Amino acid sequence: MPGVVGGEFDGSVTFIVEHNDDGAMGLVINKPTDLTVADILSQMDIETHVDGRMPVYWGGPVQPERGFVLHTGAGDWESTLRVDDDLAITTSRDILEAIGNGFGPADYLVTLGYAGWGDGQLESEMLANSWLSTPASHAIIFESPVASRWADAAGLLGLKAHQLSSLVGHA
Repeated sequence: MPGVVGGEFDGSVTFIVEHNDDGAMGLVINKPTDLTVADILSQMDIETHVDGRMPVYWGGPVQPERGFVLHTGAGDWESTLRVDDDLAITTSRDILEAIGNGFGPADYLVTLGYAGWGDGQLESEMLANSWLSTPASHAIIFESPVASRWADAAGLLGLKAHQLSSLVGHA
């Protein structure tokens, strides 16, 4: 929410990958780093036959040295967590090799790090109006221009950025 969550999370759109009794995990999908997917593949000595301009995103402050690939289709990768019928998150090298060789998933987004919340932490932040919650959208994750992802996500609820204020209360 504007004016509530600051710092690295200011203006962020976070896709919640997992939420259970132990806490929550998400990937920030609208904060590109200076790195590209081609840079990461090159650093890992993976041959690259992909568009070198695709950015790598800052996924969150937890384990920023670790890569995560949010993608369509489950595939047959070594380390994949299925998020829903069409989305999965993979952390193994084999998906990066497939991406580099042009045989990866149709749609994917690479992040370094993730956002994490402990037991009840995200729920507390939601009750404090720190976050705006919307349904997940394939189009926003993979198709919306980075600069408009926050506004596009708010638009899923019929809201425009100027309609939101940090000055809200609870009845």
